[in-house]
Amino acid sequence: MRLNRFLAAAGIASRRGADELIAAGRVTVNGKPCRDFHFQPAPTDHVKIDGKLIHQRARIYIVLNKPAGFVCTRRDPNTTDTIYHLLPLKFSALAYVGRLDAQSEGLLLLTNDGDLAQRLTHPRFKIEKEYEVVLDRVASSDLPQRLSRGVVLDGKRARAKRVQQLSPTRLRIVLEQGINRQIRRMLERFGFHTKKLARIRTGHLRLGDLPRGHWRM
Repeated sequence: MRLNRFLAAAGIASRRGADELIAAGRVTVNGKPCRDFHFQPAPTDHVKIDGKLIHQRARIYIVLNKPAGFVCTRRDPNTTDTIYHLLPLKFSALAYVGRLDAQSEGLLLLTNDGDLAQRLTHPRFKIEKEYEVVLDRVASSDLPQRLSRGVVLDGKRARAKRVQQLSPTRLRIVLEQGINRQIRRMLERFGFHTKKLARIRTGHLRLGDLPRGHWRM
């Protein structure tokens, strides 16, 4: 982990802010100023800013089964039902990974691990997200193929990686993209409305039997 990421992970500053601290000579490693942006501190190194020893924060990972009706934000003037009201106050600084819209439910990861958050959300890593969807009416026989072929949303080809029909009105859809409200908007293009949408997996992380509104570490 490079020095700026080390400082950012410790909650000292953003990466850009950490770069400024390094450039100003305020960061020392084992008693010596370090202006090398590519330096990677070892676990035994003593990193200080203005003489104060920097400790790495413990990494925290929370899996929440978000209920429908709760919004992914810390504050919303229009509602008190935010995901952070489902968690103890001590977790209020954690960032959520992969927003779910208010009416969607299911797996939501919250963490202070910025590297993991970037890996799970950046398109280049192609992390799979799996959803179960309930439609407002019986699916047409060609709907899975049409979802796999995709449609253009926001100037991009939006498509499902895999689609499995579980029942006449239920689908399991796997995405690698992260386009806003992708599943709902794709289905609307084909004349279907989504009655229920639940994320059940992100990468290797599964929701399992976690009850709605509950969380686990």
